[in-house]
Amino acid sequence: MSEQPAATESVTGAQSLIKSLEAAGVEHVFGIPGGAILPAYDPLFDSVKLRHILVRHEQGAGHAAQGYAAATGRVGVCMATSGPGATNLVTPLADAHMDSVPVVAVTGQVASGSIGTDAFQEADIRGITMPITKHNFLVTDAADIPRTIAEAFHIASTGRPGPVLVDVSKDALQSRTSFAWPSELHLPGYRPVTRPHSKQVREAARLITESRKPVLYVGGGVIRARAAKELRTLAELTGIPVVTTLMARGAFPDSHPQHLGMPGMHGTVAAVGALQRSDLIISLGARFDDRVTGALDSFAPNAKVIHADIDPAEIGKNRFADVPIVGDCREVIADLVVALQAEHDAGRQGDYEGWVHYLAGVRKRYPLGYDKPTDGSLAPQYVLERLGHIAGPDSIYVAGVGQHQMWASQFIGYEKPQTWINSGGLGTMGFAVPAAMGAKVGRPDTTVWAVDGDGCFQMTNQELATCAIEGIPVKIAVINNESLGMVRQWQTLFYNERYSNTDLQSKRIPDFVKLADAYGCVGLACESPDDVDSTIQKAMEINDVPVVVDFRVNRDAMVWPMVAAGTSNDDIKTARDMAPTWEDDDLEGGK
Repeated sequence: MSEQPAATESVTGAQSLIKSLEAAGVEHVFGIPGGAILPAYDPLFDSVKLRHILVRHEQGAGHAAQGYAAATGRVGVCMATSGPGATNLVTPLADAHMDSVPVVAVTGQVASGSIGTDAFQEADIRGITMPITKHNFLVTDAADIPRTIAEAFHIASTGRPGPVLVDVSKDALQSRTSFAWPSELHLPGYRPVTRPHSKQVREAARLITESRKPVLYVGGGVIRARAAKELRTLAELTGIPVVTTLMARGAFPDSHPQHLGMPGMHGTVAAVGALQRSDLIISLGARFDDRVTGALDSFAPNAKVIHADIDPAEIGKNRFADVPIVGDCREVIADLVVALQAEHDAGRQGDYEGWVHYLAGVRKRYPLGYDKPTDGSLAPQYVLERLGHIAGPDSIYVAGVGQHQMWASQFIGYEKPQTWINSGGLGTMGFAVPAAMGAKVGRPDTTVWAVDGDGCFQMTNQELATCAIEGIPVKIAVINNESLGMVRQWQTLFYNERYSNTDLQSKRIPDFVKLADAYGCVGLACESPDDVDSTIQKAMEINDVPVVVDFRVNRDAMVWPMVAAGTSNDDIKTARDMAPTWEDDDLEGGK
């Protein structure tokens, strides 16, 4: 929350709302006006501090706020009217809640006297969003607006970040009040712990020095805490292998020799094997999600667990923690470095040489790779490999959900935090285009690529109009396999190739190049491996309007490795019926 001197003046509730957003340091608002929120749009017209970006769907506003927040670390803001306007924000709010993204959503509500009467465009958005927001408010008194907005931004951005909804009745926006921005907040019961307990940190350091097969299991909390620098210090001090979850890509450089890649359902064999065979998991800002653990009863059966997280509700939720540490990841890691240095100074240092050697062998034997199509068609993995190489590690990559998301996480190299944004926990199709728009608004001098599937792209591509009109030159790589690709992969593997309702015919309808042109963007198409580099380079050279590239790829490509849902990580396969044999490997002294 920005520090502003307290002031008092007579205004409408709507003016108070806009002044409050300004006082909170907001610069960008994504939204659509409507009846209940309309009073707020009048003073917004006169604001010189707030840029309102008129989206084409409220879901786009919510995802844009997420992309803005993930790219900048600041709170993203979206605005909508009552009823369907507010309910269209439900998906992005649920998405932000799952992925710990700081968002404040402001919605209009029918007049307070009409609440509960099924008035026109009434919906109990506070009740609807209670399970999917960190907190939410209903404001019916204009005098409460500044304090509520200040509290909303504080709650969204502190502790475990998350979405907060502020629902304001229309009469509260229209009535007169006095504006006074609060100089301090009083939130009894809300005291997030950021400093870890020193005893727990010392115990964690002791376990680390005594272990022989430790793994640093890094989650999205390290990104949210901006703790990448501290993580690297810890990793290099100890020499412990590192795995980064889907939400943590970029928290630790892919090029670093200690990095084993991503664990989980579509993780690397080395990362999955490291967790399975470890004797100590040091979990930092991760939540032992089912996509990482596979069947919980067989996950890392011989490992003790150090679990550090800002949210005490996550510790022990899925896996018992031998050493629970509640605190901000940056502070936890910094304190752990100090404690481990003290252990080293006392002559107590872990011996991981055999373990590191063993994992290096697994990584060498089972690298990420893919088969090139024998018919000369375009491999989607190759497209993303080249995109990452040409656009480089300073670009931001925003993915939708499905096969293209997994390939983007696997075949683009991530060297820096906040360069990979995706819908992780909720798995929201349609996330990429509006989230990329928000990321580009937040970091206008950075190249932003949305990596989307042809299925995802058709859910929210109307935001291309917003990008073109508002001057937000995002670049979109559509990985077009004519299918709901991940569902089709499951149908291939588990449903005897009975492709029920997964054929989108997207290479025929619509024509994505013509669609891009209709939206005021530049449309390009590519279906030959020989044209990939030149097409990407051409897209990179266009920086005044959005670019859409239709990469027409082989539809039979599948995401490997894979751990089938509900099965053990020990059952990971690198291709159909091809399972690694790490259990038979010698640990070279790391047993």
